[in-house]
Amino acid sequence: MASADISTDPRPVRVFGGPTALFAYGGLRFLTDPTFDAPGDYARPGRPVLTRTAPPAGSPADLGRIDVVLLSHDEHADNLDNSGRALLADVPLTLTTPSGAQRLGAKAKGLADWESVELNRPGGGTVTVTGLPAIHGPGRREEVEPLSGQVIGFLLTGDGLPTVYVSGDNASLDAVKQIAERSGPVDTALLFAGAPRLSGLYNGAPLVLDSAQTAEAARILGARRIVPLHYDSWAHFTEGRDALAAAFAEAGLSERVDWGHRG
Repeated sequence: MASADISTDPRPVRVFGGPTALFAYGGLRFLTDPTFDAPGDYARPGRPVLTRTAPPAGSPADLGRIDVVLLSHDEHADNLDNSGRALLADVPLTLTTPSGAQRLGAKAKGLADWESVELNRPGGGTVTVTGLPAIHGPGRREEVEPLSGQVIGFLLTGDGLPTVYVSGDNASLDAVKQIAERSGPVDTALLFAGAPRLSGLYNGAPLVLDSAQTAEAARILGARRIVPLHYDSWAHFTEGRDALAAAFAEAGLSERVDWGHRG
């Protein structure tokens, strides 16, 4: 199925539940953190068991051509599940963390903070994807990464194109401030939210932005369009759409929110 281009369409993002969304940008088709498994319990070696509570709003067969997967990290089943991992074999390029690229193999490229890659657009010109800082839990990166792993966000830019930010599993507003100071206002922000919490980890503090922090991140970024992701379909996500909608309303941002269209 075709996907409208985020640079021209008023409602361009297809959402599938959890962190998974599909959008076109500059003629290329991007998929975020692919998760298409059925409800059930899932785990990665050395990681907690995570429970999917709702089926995805579609399957890999519904996606059509995917040019690039933007993968915030590969170590957790709620960001890359079994179906998503199988899908990567048919995608020309997966952009992810440096450590994740080593695990995923030749089709994956890791991006360090502020490192960029240029992608050729079908009609000529390029899209630039820049890796951005993200921290998967409360605290400093050196404290969090040994427990939660390395994560990454992305900035998409191109001549004549709007700026698109994909946060990945980020819990740090300081990282958001760095991005805003360095890259300026963004046109569309795909913000991972949901306030996921795991028993025994970080004293119950969220591993990704809670609802109020998500609204604050949108404000800091000056985002014209806000697309919330990563707030449903998993048991450890503790704040869903209602909490997000209330936070955006409190911040005066409701008119900027685009919930995407399902499947």
